[in-house]
Amino acid sequence: MKHLIKFILIYIFIANNLSAQTNSNAEKKIDSLFSNYNSKTAGVAVGIVKDGKLIYKKGYGTANLEYDIPITPKTIFNVGSVSKQFTTFSIYLLERQGKISLNDDVRKYIPELPVYEKTITIKHLCSHTSGLKDQWALLTLAGWRMDDVITPEQVMKIATKQKELNFLPGSQFKYSNTGFSLLAEIVKRVSGKSFGEFAKENIFNPLGMENTLIYDDNEKIVKNRAYSYGNENGLYSKRNLNSSSVGPTNVYTTVEDLSKWTANFENPTVGDVDFINHFNERTSLDNGEPAILAVSDGETIYHAKGQFMRNYKGLNVYNHTGSDAGFKSYLGRFQDNKLSIILLSNDESFASYKSGMAIAEFYLSDKFKKRAPKTEPEKKVEEKPKYISTTNLKDFVGQFENTELSSVFNVKVIDGKLAMTHNRLSDVVLTEVEKDKFTGLITFSVEVSFQRNKKNEITGLSITNFGATNVKFIKLK
Repeated sequence: MKHLIKFILIYIFIANNLSAQTNSNAEKKIDSLFSNYNSKTAGVAVGIVKDGKLIYKKGYGTANLEYDIPITPKTIFNVGSVSKQFTTFSIYLLERQGKISLNDDVRKYIPELPVYEKTITIKHLCSHTSGLKDQWALLTLAGWRMDDVITPEQVMKIATKQKELNFLPGSQFKYSNTGFSLLAEIVKRVSGKSFGEFAKENIFNPLGMENTLIYDDNEKIVKNRAYSYGNENGLYSKRNLNSSSVGPTNVYTTVEDLSKWTANFENPTVGDVDFINHFNERTSLDNGEPAILAVSDGETIYHAKGQFMRNYKGLNVYNHTGSDAGFKSYLGRFQDNKLSIILLSNDESFASYKSGMAIAEFYLSDKFKKRAPKTEPEKKVEEKPKYISTTNLKDFVGQFENTELSSVFNVKVIDGKLAMTHNRLSDVVLTEVEKDKFTGLITFSVEVSFQRNKKNEITGLSITNFGATNVKFIKLK
């Protein structure tokens, strides 16, 4: 018996020693990964959660370059689209409380939305399958800059004026921030509290997330917050963020608080095991097929309630990145391995997903499966003949209006090139890629297609970007 006890104690000692050695090696690799960050750069806060405990937390670089304030694990960042999982979690809490159904018509709560050909449900909003045009995509076409003051009220006004969808609800997956703004509005109207108050009472406070808030007032002072930066040719500049739009973004938090959020998925305090399992289920289209973001390295990336899920090198992972102004974030949960990785950055060029998966290799390399080398047959790429325009650019000149956006573009020929001008935007130079079709940049890349009548006269144009398809502008003159 004594020998058995001695053996067990030796085994525990060796196991603990090996674990400590593994963690130490991983921490050195993390230091090396972020060695370029210092007191003169923006940076990143890192949190590693194992078995529900924050085993590593550290800040690299500077939270405020004007006052030389370093990043620490207590620094507060905007996490961008990582916010979406808190929005959907709030909706699922309301469902659990019996106050809503995921199959409810969204117009039951937001009656000012147009009546569409097919009903948009709350489930559609949660799963990026509503067909609603993206709010940022629309705002830019309405003449807004991304550093303008943008409030939930303004987002609601522009969203509820759109009479056309990108596609029939439930028929496709297409990322839409608008859906999450509407979800936040539903939480507000159903609970009788602001979305921030609801999240604080039902999620943040119960989990002890004392330094987390929904930033719904762009003038609110937040102590210990980071400011975000871009870097061009080694020179940093501010990336101002004045938006108070909530739902798709604007959760402000720390790596310490996010560790408590990830721990709740393993040992629930808010919700229970069944609730968490329900929340983690992948979402689907109306025909039952899964909602798929993409296929990468032969692995399918599914959507699941404000998160994406995939089997990465043999291990299941739930993750999402965030990007707002110069803020970048990554939150990844290898739930079966009880490992979570949290990265919060104020550096616009920070490669959040790549860094997150690099850190995963530091801790899980012995568990990852090697991918088989790709053996795809070589494809012959047929070069398309270069398009040679025979169009008279003056044919396109005119004034074009979209009343739903209260937006007017003037199309002109400037210095021999076709350009679109707007009272609130820089001039947009258009490049013709085929007959009556041009490309350009209105904050985001756009495709501009002109329409003609039977007399071959230009009568209008439509603009398509990453989140809005065929936004129509009618020619006025």
